[in-house]
Amino acid sequence: MSASSPAPGAFETLREQYALRLPASLDELAGPVAGTVDLPLHVVWSGRRSYGLSQPRSRMSLYRTVLTEGQCQDLTAFLDRDLLIAQWPVLRTLISRPLRDAWEIRFPELRPGGATAA
Repeated sequence: MSASSPAPGAFETLREQYALRLPASLDELAGPVAGTVDLPLHVVWSGRRSYGLSQPRSRMSLYRTVLTEGQCQDLTAFLDRDLLIAQWPVLRTLISRPLRDAWEIRFPELRPGGATAA
């Protein structure tokens, strides 16, 4: 880094860390669409670990938890592409801005207005 380049701030650092965990494509998200999901301890180390996909609030909580705490293999194992896209308009308001930006930069179809949004 040169003297004229500022060090990245906390926001950029967090966004870059989240981006490293993302799958190459939303098509890799092949998680369940029905039933109950029990998250492993490395994703949820305390509190609720079991989520019912038929219950909208439970499903939203599962997705928020996996997006925030999961590694790439967790994202692909527990998230479903179509459910993520359907929930994204609300889900994006429940997660941190660095996390939201990492997903929307990698996957423009998640941005408000879809891939055509700037």
